[in-house]
Amino acid sequence: MSSARVPLIDIEPYFGGDEADRRRVGKAIGAACADIGFFSISGHGVDAGIVEHLRRTSHEFFARPDAEKRECVHPVAGTPRGLRVYEGEALGRAAGRAAPPDLKEFYHFGRESWPDDPYYTGDEGQRYFIPNIWPRRPAAFRRAAGAYYAAMEALVGHLMRLAALALDLDEGWFDDKIDRHVTAMRINHYPPQPIAPPEGQIRAGAHTDFGTFTILMGEDEPGGLQVQDRDGRWYDVETRPDVFVVNVGDLFRRWTNDVWTSNFHRVVNPPAAIGPSARRISIGFFHQPNYDAEIACLPSCTDAARPPLYRPVASGAFRDIRYDETDIPDTQAAAIS
Repeated sequence: MSSARVPLIDIEPYFGGDEADRRRVGKAIGAACADIGFFSISGHGVDAGIVEHLRRTSHEFFARPDAEKRECVHPVAGTPRGLRVYEGEALGRAAGRAAPPDLKEFYHFGRESWPDDPYYTGDEGQRYFIPNIWPRRPAAFRRAAGAYYAAMEALVGHLMRLAALALDLDEGWFDDKIDRHVTAMRINHYPPQPIAPPEGQIRAGAHTDFGTFTILMGEDEPGGLQVQDRDGRWYDVETRPDVFVVNVGDLFRRWTNDVWTSNFHRVVNPPAAIGPSARRISIGFFHQPNYDAEIACLPSCTDAARPPLYRPVASGAFRDIRYDETDIPDTQAAAIS
């Protein structure tokens, strides 16, 4: 399959150019978001050492014995922190379909600290600002994850400004809606498959993401990401550590009144010929605005001929609904694995 449908956009002119350059990059992103909902970015300025450090420590963690890894399962079932065990999620269920569990395990974490302020520490804030769980080994895992999170937090701020330009809004339109965001990250591990999985069970079922933008780092290994076009055909998406893949989430689709598309994607199994040894790490930053941000039709995405399609909804409430759709209780996941 071809990956030509997902454009590679150099965003370096946004950092070093003038207003016209920034707007030109924004419009290129907007075109991709409206067409297929995916684009890749180069020229992003993220230190390659930060990416490599988290890749390396992630592989080290997932190579630890299962009993040691399970020490990092959160004691409260369903809490989006720590380890989610193998086959502990079925992303395909978010589309309202029956779907088998995904052939992956993942590590879930958020920001490390926050101010002593009711927004963060009050009853609602505590649903999103949750202490992380970190493994005993490798010792560098926590530091590597924190550095990567900070780099993605800065990058997504720039992408949201480019989104504003793409949507004919003031460049800072989203700033006060994401300054206390509730973004979580996942490090996905797709283990080798020494035994061929049952027909129809893959590494991650077809799904859409929940938030605004997802920023993905994927390794160039067999059994990777695919995106579906409007005709239902699946295309491979090239992933490599120096180029981030970005896709539109359901919340952004709703915010733009379906001007932008939140597209189905999946992670397929490696070819049978190399399946027994193929493993893969991917790292996703799932950007979610402030939990109290109102997601209502953007002013530039509606007119007399295009009325708003959705009722306003709070960002946090929307995320919670989508999480619940894909969860498999830890007790059930343990039985499956």
